Amino acid sequence: MKFIRKGTMDLQLKDKTALVTGASVGIGRGIAKALAAEGVKLAISARRVDKLQEVADEIVAAGGHRPVIIESDLYPEDAAAKLTAAAIQGLGHVDILVNNAGGSRSFKDLHVSEEAWQEAITLNFHRPRQVADALVDQMIARKWGRIINITGKSEPDHVNGAFCAKAGIHSWAKGLSRMVGPHGITVNCIPPGRIHSDKFFATTPLSTVSGSAKMKSPWAVMANLKTWPIWSRSCRRLWPATSQVL
Repeated sequence: MKFIRKGTMDLQLKDKTALVTGASVGIGRGIAKALAAEGVKLAISARRVDKLQEVADEIVAAGGHRPVIIESDLYPEDAAAKLTAAAIQGLGHVDILVNNAGGSRSFKDLHVSEEAWQEAITLNFHRPRQVADALVDQMIARKWGRIINITGKSEPDHVNGAFCAKAGIHSWAKGLSRMVGPHGITVNCIPPGRIHSDKFFATTPLSTVSGSAKMKSPWAVMANLKTWPIWSRSCRRLWPATSQVL
């Protein structure tokens, strides 16, 4: 890495290629735009093509390469194969994979149907693993690759199907990282916590958030800067970086 001007950093990703899943809104959208700003050539996927088009237009307006847009619902059995094939066709190869698609599946009832469990595990464990599996050989061939999984917390207040699946992703990613590391590939999981996103505001009104959770949310930190040193230290303790991400 090298600094190119005060306040910015060149991550040396110019002309790398990346597939970002779940890129239409929220975290995925932000990641796609940040990578594009570094000169990365993107394939972005989600179910809502109109939202992906908005992201692509914003990236081009900011001076980035126009992304390859892939309409993708990851639940069907052949979804991972179709997605990765489209990404390779559009980009030539994929250097960076950001597994961001999926989502919370809150099970507050004591008994939940097997169909609900299957849907949660499929979207949040099987499909990210399958997408990575379809791309890792070409990363090995190029002796460089980055697999980044956006996950979640492992100590929920109640059963959440997605969190159970993401716990599996943590274990799988750790094992995979040790297998592909010698080939120049890193594998990381990022549990982001509460993020100021459209989905968060749609599902979690601030008035219903507990006092403890409020202190971990972005607006609470901004509203009370005296808590920043404590909050910052807590984040470093809870979510330490385990290796290079990009």
